[in-house]
Amino acid sequence: MMVRLRCGAPPALGAAAALAAALAATPAIAECSREIAVPVAPIGVSITVNGAAVGGIYPDVLRAASQKAGCQLAFSVVPRARQEVLFEVGKADLLVPATRTPARDVIGTFIPLIGHRATLISVASNRPPLASAQDLLDRPELRVAVVRGFDYGERYQALIKELAKQGRLFQEVDTVAVARLMLSGAIDVTIMGPTTLAGAVIRDARLSGMLDKLRIEPIPELPWSVSGVYVSRRSLKPEDQAAMLDVMENIARSNTILESFQRMHRADILAESVRPR
Repeated sequence: MMVRLRCGAPPALGAAAALAAALAATPAIAECSREIAVPVAPIGVSITVNGAAVGGIYPDVLRAASQKAGCQLAFSVVPRARQEVLFEVGKADLLVPATRTPARDVIGTFIPLIGHRATLISVASNRPPLASAQDLLDRPELRVAVVRGFDYGERYQALIKELAKQGRLFQEVDTVAVARLMLSGAIDVTIMGPTTLAGAVIRDARLSGMLDKLRIEPIPELPWSVSGVYVSRRSLKPEDQAAMLDVMENIARSNTILESFQRMHRADILAESVRPR
């Protein structure tokens, strides 16, 4: 978006002086040629939605950094699976938050912001621990729910594909739906980042008290990786790509995202899910 200059200098000022005065009093010309399209889905405190208002850790940090650079982000709210499709077909300029995957690397450039991992999460019980994906597959009585559109890499995809073959997989639209199923006893285990589920619990009064009951079980098939933002090469002009990559790299260097997570989540939840990139 270009800023129009208004030159209202007195006649005594020369043309160059008038232009300099106008530039000093006017915001910088935008670095981006258009608004940057950012469809998002509610994810705990990472991305919050209140009517048409989008907030949370990622939108707040990205919005402030982009505006400082002269770029405007246009957020819209969609289901997580739809968010992924829009990025794939070139109708989303950013995918956030996102774990790095080979399929996404074909479409965009990844900027890591935090270290992150998914784990097995359940309501605390006396059942024997689950130490691996095979342990989970060997327990046919355990029903598993995931959020449609979440992707933690190839081994995650292989695991949920096998669970689906066994008829034990429930795919839900968002983390709140998964948490409610778990609290009601309709499912036994979910697979996602602990801060993702905890954020949903924190924001939904119907889930009050659930946070203290969570059982978090890391497995080797879901190791620590990185989470961040994809900047599309499919939808953005090269100059807009460069501007947004610069914004994201500045955010990564600032460590603002990690600090925001540390303010929002308990230390025990954070330790199992988020760390410096």
